[in-house]
Amino acid sequence: MMIVMNIVSIREKSNAMTTIPSVLITGASTGIGAAYAERFARRGHDLVLVARDTARMKALAARLRQENGVAIDIIQADLTQPAELATVETRLRDDARIGILVNNAGTAIGGSFIEQSTDDVARLVALNTTALLRLASAIAPRLAATGEGAIVNIGSVVGLAPEFGMTVYGATKAFVLFLSQGLSLELAPKGVYVQAVLPATTRTEIWDHVGADVNTLSNVMEVGDLVDAALVGFDRRELVTIPPLPDAGQWDALQAARLAMLPNYGNQHPAERYRTVA
Repeated sequence: MMIVMNIVSIREKSNAMTTIPSVLITGASTGIGAAYAERFARRGHDLVLVARDTARMKALAARLRQENGVAIDIIQADLTQPAELATVETRLRDDARIGILVNNAGTAIGGSFIEQSTDDVARLVALNTTALLRLASAIAPRLAATGEGAIVNIGSVVGLAPEFGMTVYGATKAFVLFLSQGLSLELAPKGVYVQAVLPATTRTEIWDHVGADVNTLSNVMEVGDLVDAALVGFDRRELVTIPPLPDAGQWDALQAARLAMLPNYGNQHPAERYRTVA
């Protein structure tokens, strides 16, 4: 009896592992989120689309159902509103079919820091960081318990470059990168893959939010190219994917320099350079 039970248990575990997980994608009505929906639908994944624009999601869902034969649910939600965000959190906690979260929803605002209103900045932070954090927090314990799954967080190269002059937006994207790296250290040993994707200038509607015409910008990456590259990184299980970066060695060198500093953070006394009066 024990041998039979063990065989059944192994078979059940194997079947669970081979089931194609559903994917929940935020900001899914257009741009990067819609492209992720198309790509995952082609791979045979059922989808849960989350965005404010129900009409666009319905049109996208109808097309993807017809083209790929997948099941698609739609959740209309403004993730800056606590009650609507909570609805998505509940779905991530309770729906065991969802094995991949694509945290894509985000926005930007124009102007310099002193020109931006406090309320606009607060809404930016709420969407780009708080919502992303809460959704990751909603699904991570369940994925860790089952020992599989993935969280994809869409950041930006702006989070690495304050020189680009998008101070608050860049700060939110630096948060996304740090959170993703920290989560990876915690969750990878439990079987959960965490990927940070850092796009550069990409042809999306975010440029309308900052009052810029994307057609006047140079070196603009198309959304499909961005997502296809990100999925190559996903399949390779990269921790950080930077689609426009031609030399991966530059990122490796940055990481090596950062890691080389770690032992020096634990000194009991200030460094000699701070103990000498100039």
